Amino acid sequence: MSNKKTDSILSNKLRRILAIAYITILLGGSGLVILDSLVISRSYLSFSNETTSSSSNSSNKASVSTSTAYEDDYKKVTIKTYERNSTKIYVAFVTLKKNSSIKSALAGETYGKNVTDTTSNIASSVNAVLAINGDFYGARNAGYVIRNGQLLRSESQSDDQEDLVIYKDGSMKIIKEGDVTAEELLDSNAYQVLSFGPALIENGKVAVDSSDEVGKAMASNPRTAIGIIDENNYVFVVSDGRTSESQGLTLKELAEFMQELNVTTAYNLDGGGSSTMYFNGQIVNKPTTNGNSIKERAVSDIVYI
Repeated sequence: MSNKKTDSILSNKLRRILAIAYITILLGGSGLVILDSLVISRSYLSFSNETTSSSSNSSNKASVSTSTAYEDDYKKVTIKTYERNSTKIYVAFVTLKKNSSIKSALAGETYGKNVTDTTSNIASSVNAVLAINGDFYGARNAGYVIRNGQLLRSESQSDDQEDLVIYKDGSMKIIKEGDVTAEELLDSNAYQVLSFGPALIENGKVAVDSSDEVGKAMASNPRTAIGIIDENNYVFVVSDGRTSESQGLTLKELAEFMQELNVTTAYNLDGGGSSTMYFNGQIVNKPTTNGNSIKERAVSDIVYI
């Protein structure tokens, strides 16, 4: 490497360090908090994402594979598009077969803080047929995290924090962290625990109330949700928003739509610019943070088939 190129790299690094230092000094202690919460990445634990090998793919060829449908010996996925409340909503109807399960994958195969990648990149790395963004666990210091049967975080966010538990048998349940520990959930065969929320549907009824409909929840935004209709039949849902084509959904509107799909349990995941659906190698929706450009936001994790 030439001295000129080395000097250029060092100069860029120095400018970045000085810029961060300047912002920190300008904002004082709050600047450190902002940097720690949103910028500085920390790796806590290596996490091996489960990957479908090319050899197993070749022995399990899809009988159907189009832009809106996929089926093989283990799963069936059908993509449908709806429009409600001046918003496009994309629904993946999923049927799992032969003991298949809903899986999770982490950015960079790392459990940590602010360790991120796009939904499509993470999905591609594990050969996912279908994926949606998860709960963005890495933006918070608390809230239960169990992924693919591994306990990664046991600190409770609050007693009232509603989590979605996906058990090894494929069933789903909404729990409150004040009612059960993460260790107890693991002992009861929890396979995934997602801690964003709130619950949208419980026992087939809308679970969102006026206390949930505050701030951004009342506003129309891109949304991501997951739900179960009955045994082995699920829906992965993503809505667009913040564009001239799609205004987005409130939490109540999302819950009412999930009820329309006849789900018995449904849960709200990270939304806004994170909301992304990936299917058969393509991004299905139009992810956007500010409405000015269509671009994925990097996230901590995905939920996938």
